[in-house]
Amino acid sequence: MELLLKQNVEHLGRIGDVVKVKSGYARNYLLPRGFAVSVTKANVAGIERARSLALAEETQRIASMKEFAQKIAEASVTIEGRANAEGHLFGSVTGAHIAASLREKGVQVEDKQVRLANPIKEIGVYDVIVHLHVSVEATVKVWVVQQKPA
Repeated sequence: MELLLKQNVEHLGRIGDVVKVKSGYARNYLLPRGFAVSVTKANVAGIERARSLALAEETQRIASMKEFAQKIAEASVTIEGRANAEGHLFGSVTGAHIAASLREKGVQVEDKQVRLANPIKEIGVYDVIVHLHVSVEATVKVWVVQQKPA
């Protein structure tokens, strides 16, 4: 079944794309939720207008995300942790810890936006990627230091 997308649908397509999907997926998910409509000349014309508005909005959003990425790149985070003499942490520093530290500094990011391949388990300085948009990422310096004894 061919449908015209009215909204961006993850793993399927963007506004205005003509997609071929199974009829059950169309009847039970896309059509009832208003994500897609049948392919007609009137629908195509209406979606093209919506697509141009969405593209303008998206470019404006990307520009604001790039400004925000500059703000993030200027920030650095220091996280204290208990470690042994060799510098191995008792525990680890995760993306959630880094996001919380950024929020304390006034940079509003969500935990899932901080991308770490593996949790940080040693003292040192790390460059961590903050994923803001498909085309916008920022790098923040994370300093992991020995916690001062109380």
